Amino acid sequence: MKKVMSLALVGTLLAGVAAGCGGKTTENQAAGNASGSDSKEINLRMTVLPDDLETTKLAYEEFKKDNPNINVQFETIPQAQYYEKLRLQLSGAEKIDLFGGNMDVFLDTGILEPLDDYIKKDNVDVSGFGPLLDGMKVNDKIYGLPYRKSNYMLYYNKTLFDQMNVPYPKADMTWDEFRDLAKKMTKGEGANKVYGAYLQQWAQTWYMQAVQTGASIIDKDLTPFKKALQFRKDLEQDGSIMPWSEQVTTSAHYNSAFQKGNVAMNIIGDWHVAQLRQAEADKKISFDWDVVPIPHPAGVAPNTSLATPVSIMINKESKNKEAAFKLLQYLTGAKGAKIFASKGFLTGFTNDDIRKAYVGDGSMKPKNIHYFVEQKEYPEYPLLPGVKNIVVGNIYVQEGELALSGGQTVDQAIQKIGERVQKEWADKYAKDYKAGKQ
Repeated sequence: MKKVMSLALVGTLLAGVAAGCGGKTTENQAAGNASGSDSKEINLRMTVLPDDLETTKLAYEEFKKDNPNINVQFETIPQAQYYEKLRLQLSGAEKIDLFGGNMDVFLDTGILEPLDDYIKKDNVDVSGFGPLLDGMKVNDKIYGLPYRKSNYMLYYNKTLFDQMNVPYPKADMTWDEFRDLAKKMTKGEGANKVYGAYLQQWAQTWYMQAVQTGASIIDKDLTPFKKALQFRKDLEQDGSIMPWSEQVTTSAHYNSAFQKGNVAMNIIGDWHVAQLRQAEADKKISFDWDVVPIPHPAGVAPNTSLATPVSIMINKESKNKEAAFKLLQYLTGAKGAKIFASKGFLTGFTNDDIRKAYVGDGSMKPKNIHYFVEQKEYPEYPLLPGVKNIVVGNIYVQEGELALSGGQTVDQAIQKIGERVQKEWADKYAKDYKAGKQ
């Protein structure tokens, strides 16, 4: 009997202690909720591009210092299969909370969570994205925020300019001035020929000057694109760039062509900086080099470029959207951008601190790297379903190549581009999707 009574007493005491602890826990939770913090463990799953994985993890570790309850399982997919496999995973209802990539690839899946309400609720500062963000809106909604981007720049061989006693390219140079300079820097013939410039055989390298004016590749009036394509052909006729047909037959590439040392100017993206730095480290090049902004059309501000934004998006089926947005906001905002910039990424969001982080201490080439973080940019193409694959990858490439190879005139190419955009893209998508203002 004494044993039973003792056990009963112990049980009563334990119940009281438990009740007391329970009361304190409830009070603490209420206080925590009232202050906007939550100690509940939240587990997120995030898929990112392979080249961005390590820096994303690094930024997350900083984020976690203020958000210890948000755990993230990071995953990646090989670049070649990234978008196809991720689309399959999302359509198959895999529990992926947020993911990175080109936003337009996912718009037609219906899987993207609109971010406008989250941005408004948290009073998120989006000013650092500049005009890039407006160009990313679809049907007046924001479905992703850019954590990085790729912009174009003009790289030049300082040694060649010095040898020919020609002034370096200017930061404020029109396309006509660029053409004149390319002529001036062209000399010789055959294997020893020095080309004034190199334009990779991508459609972007001829239509960029139309996009710089704010024109869109799906516009009904394609006059700026007609001028741009004709300009590319004029450069070939001048002999100052390698003809498109020769580029194709010799499998020419902007990186190897510029590193060879017989190209004075090379217009290509920001990623070329890392390629040239590596070439110097490997002692593959010995000439001096630098960058200036790409040429601009008359009437367009200097250092206006086209950009390809890479965004972070939230799965609308996520059970933890608030936590997912908190991470998204950090990675794409000022704090996350500073970390990405310090690792050599051009970021969607920028401010003075981020610019300094990207530029570094000035000990590495290019000397004028600051131009990258001072650009005004338009999205390379409207971020709508099918535009990249159908309009850019098929229509502009195919019709542009026919014109550059002599298979049709520039007028015929632009007319066919307009007709095909309407038939192959607009008839399928335009009624459902409207791009943001450029």
